[in-house]
Amino acid sequence: MKGSDADIDTVTMSSTVPTSSPFVARIDALWVYPVKSCAGVSLNEAELTPTGLAWDRAWMVVDEEGEFVTQRELPRMALIQPAFKLGQLVLRAPGMLALHLSLEAAEWPVKVRVWDDVVEAWDMGDIAAQWFSDFLGADAPTGLKRLRLVRFDPEVRRLCSTQWTGGRESLTQFADGFGVLVTSGASVDGLNERLQAAGQPAVDQRRFRPNIVLGGVDAHDEDRIGVWRIDTGNSQAVLENVKPCARCPIPNVDPDAGVSSPAVGDALQTYRQDRRLSGALTFGMNAIVLEGDGLILRVGQAVTADWAFD
Repeated sequence: MKGSDADIDTVTMSSTVPTSSPFVARIDALWVYPVKSCAGVSLNEAELTPTGLAWDRAWMVVDEEGEFVTQRELPRMALIQPAFKLGQLVLRAPGMLALHLSLEAAEWPVKVRVWDDVVEAWDMGDIAAQWFSDFLGADAPTGLKRLRLVRFDPEVRRLCSTQWTGGRESLTQFADGFGVLVTSGASVDGLNERLQAAGQPAVDQRRFRPNIVLGGVDAHDEDRIGVWRIDTGNSQAVLENVKPCARCPIPNVDPDAGVSSPAVGDALQTYRQDRRLSGALTFGMNAIVLEGDGLILRVGQAVTADWAFD
């Protein structure tokens, strides 16, 4: 439901863009989500690729028809914790033996759907399928009892929406739409002030599933920058924020319990309705990679940006 014009304006015009002072920040955290909609992995450093951070959303859970499945339908996916170890992706979940998958493994080709895109992928085999079905199937709605794990085919070019990239080609794997999601610590702090004023517990960045968390900025400054640059020491990575991230119910899912409650969405409803997306609730910005394939991003690196007007 759309709010008043005043509510919507608070997203895009909540503060004057300080054009006289440059945007300067730092990387406070890096996250990848190897299996779409499962828990993330916090990293001190990550390789930048044309599709975002290496190994981000490289795997995905699908139903028997090849349709993607997320925490929207199965909030317990938040409890599946991935880790990288000795050339393997290791998945752990409560009450389950760990599932070990070689980073090079793939079984047979399949076609799967993620949103409106049907893409070629690789099935990860019956053992992985049974593991996900056993953990998630008992609580799944009818039709989602049998699940499979698939891997993105690196030969596939899945394009981001050119409506938002200005007609430029940019790639992603199984992410919802764009290669990189950026938030800031100050934005979550601002949300927590509202949650605690309403008698609700504070939340952390995991609710919003960012890849890059910026520090040293004001709340939602990430909304107000366009092209931004990361100093990697011997070169610069260049990214561009292209679209506000519209929020579905996933931020309502407690990542430690795998259950959903409406507190976060209710709080966002009071101040994050975004006129750029017809009043949708937004938090964080989707970005694309312009330069820097193969560069290593690290926590603590300096970030500079251009202020952008909408």
